[in-house]
Amino acid sequence: MVDDLPRFGCKNLHPSKHGKVSGLMQTILIHSIIFIFGICIGSFLNVCIFRLPKSKSIVFPGSACPECGSPIHFYDNIPILSYVWLKGRCRHCNCPISFRYPMVELISGCFALCLFLTFGLSLESLIYYLFITSLLVITFIDIDHQIIPDCITLPGIPIAFAASLALPSVHVTDSIIGFLAGGGILFLIAWLYYLITRKEGLGGGDIKLLAMIGTLLGWKGVAFSLFTASIIGTVSGLIIILKTKKNMKIAIPFGPFLSIGAILYIFFGPQLINWYMNLLR
Repeated sequence: MVDDLPRFGCKNLHPSKHGKVSGLMQTILIHSIIFIFGICIGSFLNVCIFRLPKSKSIVFPGSACPECGSPIHFYDNIPILSYVWLKGRCRHCNCPISFRYPMVELISGCFALCLFLTFGLSLESLIYYLFITSLLVITFIDIDHQIIPDCITLPGIPIAFAASLALPSVHVTDSIIGFLAGGGILFLIAWLYYLITRKEGLGGGDIKLLAMIGTLLGWKGVAFSLFTASIIGTVSGLIIILKTKKNMKIAIPFGPFLSIGAILYIFFGPQLINWYMNLLR
């Protein structure tokens, strides 16, 4: 009986390996669900990117091949996996499918997972995710057509203001100042550029986009997004000019760079601002 007591105690005091494995499997399962949710939303984003510039419904009709018009069956419309199974080609006409489709799905899934790992399963994560997905749609539409749809930014501004009320890092005053600063700064720059050159530089879509960014992220988000977008945009523009050997008048959409700046602010903005201010001191 004496020998049995320690053995009984050890069995209950030390956590079993099965418990650790179970916890790891649970974590992997949760992360997988979040990622799958993100890539499914990414599939819908592809529909928005393709149809919004053409003023088509994003609900009806169902997905179809852009080349032959054949409806895409549900088993050929599984995010990422269907692209791999079909080897990047339409089942009916064998025309190549753009690699952008699985890329957008993958990016959407990665952002969903990154937000979950950063902010947890919270309302804050959901707000930022919806905001980032709208920026993804804006980015690819601006790259393709050099336009930023008003149907995203105009309703996005009041929605962003309402959403900012639920964010602990943004005060109502910050949201209002961010809206005024975001729209006002780019409007002033565009107006001055037109006075000097008599040509349009920044489009109205960029102004409304930065106003939407400022409404959700506040004036600090505006400053960070604009500063980051200017740096990345300048470097990217120089690379494009050197590679294409075109002059400095080449049109480069600014919306994608503003979107990159806003996304970077969500994940790293406050830390980078503090680092920069300490560097100045």
